[in-house]
Amino acid sequence: MPELPEVETTCRGIAPHIVGRTVREAIVREPRLRWPVPAGLNQLISGARFLSVSRRAKYCLLTTERGTLMVHLGMSGSLRIMPADTPPLFHDHIDVVLDDGRCLRYHDPRRFGSFHWLESPQHPLLDHLGPEPLSDEFKGAYLYERSRARRIPVKQFIMDGKVVVGVGNIYANEALFMAGIHPARGAGRVAAARYEQLASTIKQVLADAIEQGGTTLRDFVGGDGSPGYFAQQLRVYGRDGQPCRVCQTQLKEFRQGGRSTVLCTQCQR
Repeated sequence: MPELPEVETTCRGIAPHIVGRTVREAIVREPRLRWPVPAGLNQLISGARFLSVSRRAKYCLLTTERGTLMVHLGMSGSLRIMPADTPPLFHDHIDVVLDDGRCLRYHDPRRFGSFHWLESPQHPLLDHLGPEPLSDEFKGAYLYERSRARRIPVKQFIMDGKVVVGVGNIYANEALFMAGIHPARGAGRVAAARYEQLASTIKQVLADAIEQGGTTLRDFVGGDGSPGYFAQQLRVYGRDGQPCRVCQTQLKEFRQGGRSTVLCTQCQR
């Protein structure tokens, strides 16, 4: 599913095309997403001008003069800019038609994404979220303090959105490998110095993935669905049975919290 780097890539990709543009209409072909699309979305957003595009966790925040359209891409969603008269595909559920003859089209085969209309910055889905991993607020000392007396495995700890947002499975695997931390180690048993290193590697792996356009999709705007370049740089994720890029030990995969975890037993003791 799209993780933080893919969502950030989406926001950066669509921003130059929609900021300053006025919405002509919203066409909702399928309102049954993870949550129902707000009733009357067309009336709410028609005539409004987009002021900015930002991201909070894995949500795209498309802010207008009247309110904010908050979009989650779910498991398979994407946002793409295209001519408004492009015939929709079966899973093209929503068009936000712009005043320049183009539209922002939402495509989602699994329909696990969501659209929400915010009239204020507060929303229940945004409450209680942890800090952004690329922010100054996110530091090793913060992780160390939050982890005390926690028995949960460190991998699941850093994937908890109440602790820090946007560290999905791919990037948790990569960051823990780079920090030399075994993913099954109890969060409360990781030393402060190791958390300093882990916070640094989380920032590094996410920044590198954003620079490469993500792992899942390179370009949501172009609509080609091509694999992101960062997939070519993965150190452990998806490489079960292959040699470690550092020590050549065969990588091992196991299930953890219902997700795939890959590690090097030599580098991550």
